Amino acid sequence: MKTKNLVLMALLIGIGTALYMVIPGFSGGMKPDFMLTMMFIGILLFRDMKSVIVLSLATGVLSGLFTTFPGGFIPNVIDKTVTGLVFFAVVMALGRFAGKLPAATVLAGLGTLLSGTIFLSVAIFALGADFPFSILFVSVVLPAIVMNGVAFFIIYPIVMQLAKRSAYQTAPTH
Repeated sequence: MKTKNLVLMALLIGIGTALYMVIPGFSGGMKPDFMLTMMFIGILLFRDMKSVIVLSLATGVLSGLFTTFPGGFIPNVIDKTVTGLVFFAVVMALGRFAGKLPAATVLAGLGTLLSGTIFLSVAIFALGADFPFSILFVSVVLPAIVMNGVAFFIIYPIVMQLAKRSAYQTAPTH
């Protein structure tokens, strides 16, 4: 793993963390997770298992540290790790098609859906949190899908252009 790739991954996660921290929590402390958006961009940029593991674990730990959801650390680490690995598998299965903006945006939305479902399931069923799944799903996960999709649609082309200008070795998108 190259140092400059680690630096870009750290920048993506840092930007995601900053966005995550300025978004206010709602519905029991839940909030949309823009760290996911940056994790997905990182996975699309660096399509190797080491990078996916680093991105997923770092995103999960930071998201868990800054969560406003009671007992949300463990669910965040679990959901980001599983989501990152599943997202990576789908990206690898789709190949170059996954890097095209429309497909990548849909994948980011589906990844957010998976992440929210895993997070709520772990928080409610495994940790015994006293929150209704369906209400949180509708009030937090569905809006997060839309917000993350829009953010991804705006941010992804910018990051890809900057990566090209900086001569980063990224996954081919065309």
